[in-house]
Amino acid sequence: MSDTLTLALGALAAGAVGLWAWRRWYPVSFWYGVGFPARAALVYLTWRHVAAGCGLTRHRRRWRWTLDAVPVVGSAARGAATVVEHKRRVRRVDVERAPRLGVLRPTALGWRLRVRLHDGQVPADYERAAEGIAHAWRVHSVRVVDVRPGVVTLWATMRDPLTDVTVACETGELLTVRPGKLDNGADWVIDLRVVPHWLIAGATQSGKSNLANAVIKGLAPQPVALVGFDLKGGVEFTPYAPRLSALATTRAECVALLGDLVAELEARMAVCREHGARNVWTLPECLRPVPVVLLVDEVAELFLMADKSEKDQVAKTATALLRVAQLGRAFGVHLIVCGQRIGSDLGPGVTALRAQLSGRVCHRVNDPETASMTLGDLDPAALDAARAIPAETPGVCVLAGQDGSWHRARSVFVSEAEAEQAARDHAYLTPVWSEVTGSTVAVLRPDMPDAA
Repeated sequence: MSDTLTLALGALAAGAVGLWAWRRWYPVSFWYGVGFPARAALVYLTWRHVAAGCGLTRHRRRWRWTLDAVPVVGSAARGAATVVEHKRRVRRVDVERAPRLGVLRPTALGWRLRVRLHDGQVPADYERAAEGIAHAWRVHSVRVVDVRPGVVTLWATMRDPLTDVTVACETGELLTVRPGKLDNGADWVIDLRVVPHWLIAGATQSGKSNLANAVIKGLAPQPVALVGFDLKGGVEFTPYAPRLSALATTRAECVALLGDLVAELEARMAVCREHGARNVWTLPECLRPVPVVLLVDEVAELFLMADKSEKDQVAKTATALLRVAQLGRAFGVHLIVCGQRIGSDLGPGVTALRAQLSGRVCHRVNDPETASMTLGDLDPAALDAARAIPAETPGVCVLAGQDGSWHRARSVFVSEAEAEQAARDHAYLTPVWSEVTGSTVAVLRPDMPDAA
């Protein structure tokens, strides 16, 4: 008996060590072979209680057979004895039903699960219950990621993939950058041919400048013209001057460069019209112009007025920037607009510009209106997630753009030295501004002696 017990304990210990080693050295196969099946069993077995606790069940009436005890009093001759007779009857009773679950589909970080809605339920009911479901399932988070008539898809994540982000910024694809990771473990892709214009909001030390570094590093090796608007006196973008075709550090210079861009857009329109093309990407390759990416730092400085004398200049800036945003997608001109403060108090030009910037990125911000201006018109749930970004997680943001839904994301750390080195290494790819637009404004290439 003791030998059998010893062998059993030894087998259990060996199995535990084997499972630990499997999980330690082969986590992916362990998850799909052991972890996910165990979690799936837990989800299905506890779903009725979880749904009831989160207020997702519904009471429905059904007909059921029941056994009723009917007392029958004996006759006086037999005394006052009571006889209990059981009769089978059909009754209508209330039954608590949980929403019907679909098949759990594993992902690298958790699973996806379709849930069929009860009559009268809406996806917002599951968004409100997501935190409770996450605690019940012992996972990092649960989100509603897909909504169809009568069905929602819940996406459960076991751990936060944004704790440690490592990804290469270079992609080799034209106008495409991978600056970080999404909260589903996938690469964060900024494809300017799909989403041509982006708005990036964030307070100081929130990760906004780091994201700009990652974008510059990713675009530097590509055959594109980079243009910078730096109204901090040039302190942000001047180190990247070897890779910039043009740099404006004052509002007057910004107006001049925007005038060049508008003229270039009109020239590209004429070329497309002449060749029967709807956009520059359908032109023959020999006629296709160089794509232009305009990076604007501190966009609020373009719209602030110290007195009425600046009103005309602000109006010209807003009109030209809006024209570039409206026409740029078809003709290869793209905007990446950054700012700490983006509010309606800056004027109607900011609100109109925001409507053209379909890609949105919101880091931690200091005022609720900036978050609302960035994400409020897209998804209230995304706005709530952006307001909950803690200060101790620089680089974490909420974005909406590529796939039509919102995600939490985090950009990989790219130091200023790395971005500057990428600008120097690929300076030979920098198109001359006069060759891009035919302009000869004096704000081009501040690294060159004659541009001082």
